[in-house]
Amino acid sequence: MSTEQKVKVVRAVVWMVIVVQILFLGYTAANAQNPADILDKAARTYESANGMQANFTLHTRSPQQGYAESFDGTIDMKGDKFTLKTPDMQVWYDGKTMWTYVDRTEEVNITTPTGEELQFTNPAILLGSYRSGFTPVYKGESTSANSKAAYDIELIPRKKGDVQKVELQVEKISGLPSKITVSMKNEVSSTIHIGQLKTNVSQPDSYFVFNKADFPGVEIVDLR
Repeated sequence: MSTEQKVKVVRAVVWMVIVVQILFLGYTAANAQNPADILDKAARTYESANGMQANFTLHTRSPQQGYAESFDGTIDMKGDKFTLKTPDMQVWYDGKTMWTYVDRTEEVNITTPTGEELQFTNPAILLGSYRSGFTPVYKGESTSANSKAAYDIELIPRKKGDVQKVELQVEKISGLPSKITVSMKNEVSSTIHIGQLKTNVSQPDSYFVFNKADFPGVEIVDLR
């Protein structure tokens, strides 16, 4: 996978994963067949959360382009801000400006994401607009890889974009996703597992801004 491809996958897919994880905080079997109720509760949960942190593993493959890759990462978020770290890349977003550092090239790209891009990189925007932007569908029940009973839920974007659909397998007892598959328009398919999710992890605002002093000698490319 090229660096550009990985950046796109990380920005579009990882945030969808974190959003999905948020959707099922406090989830119970009683409202399993009412995905709209789950999403409404998720929006309230995120708004009241005092910062979140998560570990994840992402498996991505593209039969058309002939690659498959897996990598681990962590993400911190607070309101409309986030900081994402993988073994070879870091991303900071302070609510307006995004910095993307790639270790291999020792380069930082500075961008200002568009509203459409932020729809898939900002959980507050996505959760707040899901009724007009997505159709949540309860698909039935299945068994997870851990042999646990699970519900199947699907999120379908109502407008054409990079993400075609998100398929969720949610364990009944824990109420958390056991498998999440994100299908992209370019036929890239990504399956994500969340290792741990913490709430009340409130980082200072400076944590979500690239600090040049921490990366001496890097090249900064301003694409705004």
